[in-house]
Amino acid sequence: MPRKNVAGPSILDPADDAPELTDDFFATATLREGGKVVRRGRPKLAEPKRLVSIRFPADTLARLRATGPGWQKVVVDAVETALDAEGGRQAS
Repeated sequence: MPRKNVAGPSILDPADDAPELTDDFFATATLREGGKVVRRGRPKLAEPKRLVSIRFPADTLARLRATGPGWQKVVVDAVETALDAEGGRQAS
């Protein structure tokens, strides 16, 4: 049976077994607090928007979508304007 090649001497310094702590190291690190992973990203909103379902006539919806990206904001603005014009009265 042929003999395996023996690895050569290690090029690593045995006194230096820890990785270098660079900005890149910390930018990609997993952050934990008390054993729980801390999520990155956008913080949760105090009052997030809510999903609702509303039915529009097909031609009305086509006209809204034709205004391009942000057409949902146009609807929200129109509803808020209508509510403000009513003086904020609520249905009984």
